[in-house]
Amino acid sequence: MIEYEIDLSDRCAHRFRVTLQVARAELPLRVSLPVWIPGSYLVREFARHLSGLSAELGGVPCRVEAIDKCSWQVHGSGRGSLRLQYEVHAFDPSVRTAYLDEDRGFFNASSVALWVEGREAGPHRLRIAGLPAGWQAATAMAPAGRARSWQAADYGELIDHPVMLGRFWHGRFELRGVTYEFAVGGAWPGFDGARLLADTRRICDAQIGLWHGSGRPPFDRYVFLLQALDDGYGGLEHRASTALVTARRNLPRSGRRDAGDGYVGLLGLISHEHFHAWNVKRLKPREFEQPDLQAENYTRLLWFFEGFTSYYDDLLLLRAGLIDASRYLRLLAKTVNAVRATPGRLRHSVADASFDAWIKFYRPDENTPNATVSYYAKGSLVALALDLKLRALGRGTLDDVMRALWREHDGGAIGEADIARAVHAVAGRSLQRELRAWVHGTGELPLRPLLAGCGVGWAEEPGDLAAELGLRLSEGPLTGIQIKSVHRGSAAEAAGLAAGDELLAVNGWRVRRLEDARAWLQPGEPLQLLLARDQRMIDKAVAQPPASAPQVALRLADRAPAAARRRRQDWLGA
Repeated sequence: MIEYEIDLSDRCAHRFRVTLQVARAELPLRVSLPVWIPGSYLVREFARHLSGLSAELGGVPCRVEAIDKCSWQVHGSGRGSLRLQYEVHAFDPSVRTAYLDEDRGFFNASSVALWVEGREAGPHRLRIAGLPAGWQAATAMAPAGRARSWQAADYGELIDHPVMLGRFWHGRFELRGVTYEFAVGGAWPGFDGARLLADTRRICDAQIGLWHGSGRPPFDRYVFLLQALDDGYGGLEHRASTALVTARRNLPRSGRRDAGDGYVGLLGLISHEHFHAWNVKRLKPREFEQPDLQAENYTRLLWFFEGFTSYYDDLLLLRAGLIDASRYLRLLAKTVNAVRATPGRLRHSVADASFDAWIKFYRPDENTPNATVSYYAKGSLVALALDLKLRALGRGTLDDVMRALWREHDGGAIGEADIARAVHAVAGRSLQRELRAWVHGTGELPLRPLLAGCGVGWAEEPGDLAAELGLRLSEGPLTGIQIKSVHRGSAAEAAGLAAGDELLAVNGWRVRRLEDARAWLQPGEPLQLLLARDQRMIDKAVAQPPASAPQVALRLADRAPAAARRRRQDWLGA
């Protein structure tokens, strides 16, 4: 048995004190900490937050030697009960690592629990000590019998059950033989937990129906761990739970039935992470079947596992009756526009973007939009194109492909050839040529004609001035306008604008929003920009490009042919 005690006594110092007990240990022995967490493809070097590691065997101190960036050797000889102690600094409010303060705590075991090499396959038990009065602990891990104790079958399961600590709202519901629980920390007074619970239930029901029809999912219990902060957004999937972060303003409020964009975004996040319980945590790339937790694990399939999940997250809000078809199309258009505004889509395939996730997606900089494309966003559009193509052929839908993969691979590991075969079976013919072009090519996806075939109109409308000039802007320290990135081949690039430049004035007029310059600019008139760069004031002349229409709007087509309307009804219920 491997046992961990996580002590919360040093909350003010943001430190977890960890004690690791190894029964029947035999020295010398090696212990390690993962460098990444499954589901988030970046080497995060969790060991940088670990300090003060000491060990003793049967009460006798042992020498501990660091042998690489994340591993230690416990020297000595003999056999007995080994005790290791160390501290973990915990001050990352994201869902990926660990956090502890006077108000709350959270951790993934991959950030705090050393694994004992050679003993990964046995039972692992975890206990919380020093829990303040009034605090609760929430996790999907199975209780171990003692208070505030849980047990996992092996180390892999241990690190797949995050733990949330603090004072929080708690709700639950039963659905198709599954007990669902929801823990929400940090909510404002007036938080409408009943509505969040009811809406989440509808999402889960729609997803189970997609995968299993009238059947039940492959888990008996599922836990949503949601922390509300002043600002923030994110989620990380696990086998029977998900960790979520949202801004407090996005939570539903009692007495308000309108679904604002923030709340719809939160529901989309819940939908996305719950869908991963099938598509990533069970169906997964073959490269992730036995993950190496000490190095990068490369796959070219994140366009499917993240992208297709991103396609379904909002679509399932529609199927659950939480948004209507018009709102869904607005959300879809937002994704289309985000990809169209990324020059890197024409240089980097979505399969290669998946392979390079470790060095590009999770490490964005000012050149990222020019160098790559999001496998979430473009992957979701590949899923859209495939779904609409299958519907046009009249043989099935993407739902049928997903179910076929689940059945034929028993919810296990798959490769790209397996996806192609499942598509072929549903379509009645090979779509390998289309898939190869969409996934491994850098051309535009044929979305406009495919949408038209399902009764959805595509209109191009003028975008904002920043998009026309080829700029992405962020909030600047002085004026509120700072250049975040300059698009390849744009008017801004030709004029020599650079990331970090702060915009002060346009044609002699002070601005706080670049779009305000539309009020005095004439069509085709050059822009004379006053910029602050490295403590200097500089002038740049930028040619105003001809009026363009980079923004796409999607709407239900009033005069669509009858066949297109039937397909639209089947797809959108509209």
